[in-house]
Amino acid sequence: MGSPLLTRRARSSLALAASAALVGGSMLAASPALGAAPGPAPTALGTVDVPLVDVSPPGANDWSCRPTAEHPEPVVLVHGTFEDMLKNWSTLAPYLDARGACVFALNYGDNATGPIRDSARELASFVDAVLGATGARKVDVVGHSQGGMMPRYWMHHLGGAKKVDDLVGIAPSSHGTQGLIVAYPDGTLGTVAGTENPLCPACSDQVAGSAFMQELNAPGDTVRGPSYTVISTVYDEVVTPYTSQFLVGPARQVTNITIQDLCPADPIEHDQSPNDPVVHQLVAHALERPGPADPAYRPSCLPVP
Repeated sequence: MGSPLLTRRARSSLALAASAALVGGSMLAASPALGAAPGPAPTALGTVDVPLVDVSPPGANDWSCRPTAEHPEPVVLVHGTFEDMLKNWSTLAPYLDARGACVFALNYGDNATGPIRDSARELASFVDAVLGATGARKVDVVGHSQGGMMPRYWMHHLGGAKKVDDLVGIAPSSHGTQGLIVAYPDGTLGTVAGTENPLCPACSDQVAGSAFMQELNAPGDTVRGPSYTVISTVYDEVVTPYTSQFLVGPARQVTNITIQDLCPADPIEHDQSPNDPVVHQLVAHALERPGPADPAYRPSCLPVP
């Protein structure tokens, strides 16, 4: 069988680095950690020698924002591996802001390539800063890919659960990935499994069955208190199989959603799922009601401005 040709995600340079990390091949060096807490924003060199500035997405990180009765919990957005807050949340942050939420986002873990346990501690500090600035008792957390999984380590192992009302994971690596889906020249599909990668500890942590994944999920997928909503796509080629993203828990606490069950024609895949209008509606619905998303909720499948 010939050399595999990577699917849509690998067509961007950033995604190509991600796939190289997953298979343990050569990869680009990650940038230093960037934080989004109040105060001067640092800068750093990125993976392709382009300056990466700690720029907030539109609608996020207004530290004077105060929660309202309609939106009592600030929303904390947590990006995925090889991403940053601006790239991941340039559409969802202003969408939630326009609905009246206080929205915050952070950069963490050397573009989320560092050890996930360390990234969880960065998230803990950031959430404490948000709670201190807003006066809120709890936050809602929305994360993509690693960012939808890593908060559970903070919640379940570092005492963060008491500070969270809702966790919404968009294509989260809840139980790791069995491998990046690739298309071979003969038209067949296969997977490339991850291996130990010292340049991207988070990639190794996210391989299904890794020591980190075993530790993360040993107590169970959920803990008492927070509500959990998972939003997945059948076209996910990074966190595979896509059903591994689902969480096990009581229906009053957990809702697992497959986008194509609601909108069969939606072609969204892993990388762009945070920008999907259907995903935006599902996230807002989950955050704006008690408990997780209602399984009976039906978003508009037409493009939403």
